[in-house]
Amino acid sequence: MDRRLALVTGASAGIGAAFAKIFASHGYDVALTARRAERLETLAEEIRLGHGVETLVLPADLADPAAPAALLERLAGYGRSVDALVNNAGYGLPGAYVATRWKDQRDFLQVMVTAPCELAHRVLPGMVERRFGRIVNVASLAGLVPGAAGHTLYAASKALLIKFSQSLYLENEAHGVHVSALCPGFTYSEFHDVNGTRAQVSTSTPPWLWLGADEVAAAGYEAVEANRAACVPGAPNKAIAALAKLIPDEWGLALMSSQAPRFRKV
Repeated sequence: MDRRLALVTGASAGIGAAFAKIFASHGYDVALTARRAERLETLAEEIRLGHGVETLVLPADLADPAAPAALLERLAGYGRSVDALVNNAGYGLPGAYVATRWKDQRDFLQVMVTAPCELAHRVLPGMVERRFGRIVNVASLAGLVPGAAGHTLYAASKALLIKFSQSLYLENEAHGVHVSALCPGFTYSEFHDVNGTRAQVSTSTPPWLWLGADEVAAAGYEAVEANRAACVPGAPNKAIAALAKLIPDEWGLALMSSQAPRFRKV
């Protein structure tokens, strides 16, 4: 195929769906993966009709350790390789760490950390060989601020993705491969519906803290094209990230202790 291919995980809704549309609008074919096949088929048809590109629907559950390799094997079966990777799949796991099951935490780490790292590891050699590649790791503002009680491994996993992206950026900038960590704050998507905190965050956070999924994905696309190692979309989020670097850790933890109950379940 003459067109490049973008693989987007967690593509059935929200930021993932927005990324798929943006890459398609720039002439990429798109491979869509998530657990909900019906939602993917609907999005794939919308993209095909709207942009005239090829769309591949690859339902998968990234909690399965075999899923990343299987996804790329299926793409190879179509004669395709990945030119752009958007590691977007993710969710929140509410509750205090001690109150959760280890199996749930293990699956969480597989989806949030292991799968994106494995996918990047598997697609990078081809990108380096072709001297072209784009990798967006969808992290979070949570990875740039002190940890909070509840959703215990969420911020930790996002912090890892940020550091991971920075290292990949430095390792591959001379090879035509751009790597960027996208660090949004509150975003209008299904994230809070899935983890059961929609009513909680809707009543406790001001509207000016929120961005639309399309805005976030557009910022992420621009960042990876410009080869910026990290992108924090939205002026309020930039201010929060900057403040987190300046204040002492004790102050940051105290602030998170007082504010986190507004948007996290413990």
